[in-house]
Amino acid sequence: MTADVDGTTVRIAVGQMLSEVSPEANLAELGRIAERAAEQGASVLVCPEAAMARFGIPLGPVAQPLDGPWASGVREVAARHGLLVVAGMFTPAPDGRVRNTLLITGRGVDTWYDKVHLFDAFGFAESRTVAPGDRVVTATADGVGFGFATCYDVRFPELFVRLAESGAQVILVPASWGAGPGKREQWELLVRARALDSTCWVVAAGQADPAAVGVEPGTSAPTGIGHSMVVSPLGEVRGRLGAEPGLLVVDVEVGRVAAARSSVPVIANRRPDAYR
Repeated sequence: MTADVDGTTVRIAVGQMLSEVSPEANLAELGRIAERAAEQGASVLVCPEAAMARFGIPLGPVAQPLDGPWASGVREVAARHGLLVVAGMFTPAPDGRVRNTLLITGRGVDTWYDKVHLFDAFGFAESRTVAPGDRVVTATADGVGFGFATCYDVRFPELFVRLAESGAQVILVPASWGAGPGKREQWELLVRARALDSTCWVVAAGQADPAAVGVEPGTSAPTGIGHSMVVSPLGEVRGRLGAEPGLLVVDVEVGRVAAARSSVPVIANRRPDAYR
């Protein structure tokens, strides 16, 4: 962390990876990304939803508990490089399905978020194999309030407002966005809108597009389109990637949150009781 005229600045790295079916191979790739992020001075690394294993395969056999080998490996990576790491994995659910989980670990934090809103849309039924989460999650690292959401959650403004009300200044959104006509445009519009709704920074980390590297996913499951981005509390895109795998490093000026909320106090001006 560094400080500037606006207050705290946190250097955040977005690892736009292309997950394989093997958790071990993906953990090794996450380690390589973390090394590059640390070399560029980042203190936070956000990897995509399904960083553990891509969609389009049976998820039950790859799911592991939060104290299993994959999560333990991510914790070791975070500790080795001094990073707060956020990465998508799958954990067992009591009903025989799995949970779509973000592991959030490093820099004094060790928690998780289970995706609340499941992607039952565009002909895909995530809820068939995935159980929904039921809690809003925030965490503080180095004095910065972080909130967490996953992919399809970005279509639900109330979650982002709730995160802001719970202390989030930066909302991290790992995703594995589904491809299709207009989907890239929807992704950018939604990420920017959620930043405006919450007057938070929004850091959206997507799976890379397999087609960008000549890979045919062989599945209708959402395997990613890339186009990760970092958006300011006033909806400005401060950094973005294309469709292919890559690393984006952006200095996030946390003080911009207070300035945005002073100029456009949508959180303070909310009147939810007026339209219930």
